Amino acid sequence: MGGTPSVNVANLVRETASRLGSKPALIFHDQPISYADLDREIEAAAAGFAALGIRVGDRVGVLVHNVPHFIYAYQGLARAGAVTIPLNTMYTADEVSFILADADARAVVVSEPLVGTVDGIRDTLPMLEHVVVAGSAAPVGAMTWDQMLGRASGGAPTFDPSPGDLAVLAYTSGTTGRPKGAMLTHANLLANLDQMSQAQLLAEAEDDVVLLALPMFHIYALNVILGLTMRAGATAVLMERFDAVGSLGAVERHGVTVLFGAPPMFIAWLNTPGVERYDLSKVRLAVSGAAPLPGAVLDDFRRKLGITIWEGYGLTETAPGVTSNAMGEEAKPGSIGKALPGVEVRIIDGSGDDVEDGDPGEIIVRGPNVFRGYWRQDEATAEVIREGWFHTGDVGYEDSDGYIFLVDRKKDLIIVSGFNVYPREVEDAIFRHPKVAEAAVVGIPHPYTGEAVKAFVVLKPGESTTEEEILEFCRRSLARFKCPQVVEFVTELPHLPTGKVLRRLLRDGGKS
Repeated sequence: MGGTPSVNVANLVRETASRLGSKPALIFHDQPISYADLDREIEAAAAGFAALGIRVGDRVGVLVHNVPHFIYAYQGLARAGAVTIPLNTMYTADEVSFILADADARAVVVSEPLVGTVDGIRDTLPMLEHVVVAGSAAPVGAMTWDQMLGRASGGAPTFDPSPGDLAVLAYTSGTTGRPKGAMLTHANLLANLDQMSQAQLLAEAEDDVVLLALPMFHIYALNVILGLTMRAGATAVLMERFDAVGSLGAVERHGVTVLFGAPPMFIAWLNTPGVERYDLSKVRLAVSGAAPLPGAVLDDFRRKLGITIWEGYGLTETAPGVTSNAMGEEAKPGSIGKALPGVEVRIIDGSGDDVEDGDPGEIIVRGPNVFRGYWRQDEATAEVIREGWFHTGDVGYEDSDGYIFLVDRKKDLIIVSGFNVYPREVEDAIFRHPKVAEAAVVGIPHPYTGEAVKAFVVLKPGESTTEEEILEFCRRSLARFKCPQVVEFVTELPHLPTGKVLRRLLRDGGKS
């Protein structure tokens, strides 16, 4: 399906199934699912959503693990003209509630083990009409997936989107700590697939077997891995959850040729005892994204396993790919590579002028993959999209060969295993503890997750508590990856005269 892609994300599977119906689209628990069968499941899902009254433009949450039902739901909603809200399966009920309320979601699809996350918040969400459980049992007031499909009397609706129609509303944390919905259109997502295909990231090779172990609620897995696989007619080995030994076994067993991962995965593989004994000879390409890859990991992977990792850079707001080392002649350690075809990248100073080679500046991006803006947040959108350029807030520099290097991922942003954690949200959770007077959060290096969260806590006069009590308090309202790994009790925090906490000083002295 080369060249200009269709404008409908739902056609990714439909068009591939028309060419390669009997070919495995997925391998899940070692069982193949053909493109024809996948297409039928998606068509049934689209008809089921339509029977629930889900219409063009309606938002539907998908809180589903890495199982085929995630794909059925995502692609089925696209065919029905609805908008998928991918929800992090580690989110607490509070976090899910905020997003569903902000998006005015009319329905949510939820994995059976996660029903409890949604069941207790339904009464607070008047717009939420339907809870569909991807499983065999559903609580009172909800329905199972098969019950939804049973409601459909006719075929799936026909939906022909315009380029501005939304396909995905992907929530990403903002500087205030409250997530913002990044509006990604069908055209955004498909343009980025076209850009990445031109960069030969999958080369539209129908013989490729791709590892899909990253969670599909993350835009990297959703569009780069799943999207490219479906577009090319490759086969995805779908893993419900990542574990180093299990995934290495799957790579060997199914002859995986393309290894998509994030830095913690490559680190885990490197540290697996006896990794050299696995047959990885079919792997022709390894791609890392979601967080900066340490140069030592690239070197060690190449030396130990004979595989080069090609690093890329992207953001939720860019659907997500911006740059890739695959655009250059070599994988430079520490570099995020060069801009993808059709993506313009500039590095600017505080006045908006291009910096000299080697000088750091803000990375700004322009292209058909750049999102439409933040859901119902015109002011926030205007802050980041100026004169057609998306201002990432990330700092980088370009070397004399045109390779870009990332200096910092936003001033205060902490990236834990590829997931964004903004200090304010964690600080707000800690502040709610009755013994806490003040708190500040920074990122510290972590050998496995890249970064971890460290909290500096000032207690109210006369109060005492423990690190474990603070951690347990955080776990009640925050996803585990957002919770501090370390709590340091201090008598005061460094402040500017305006009262703003100087996190830089904490970072400089708080790396453990």
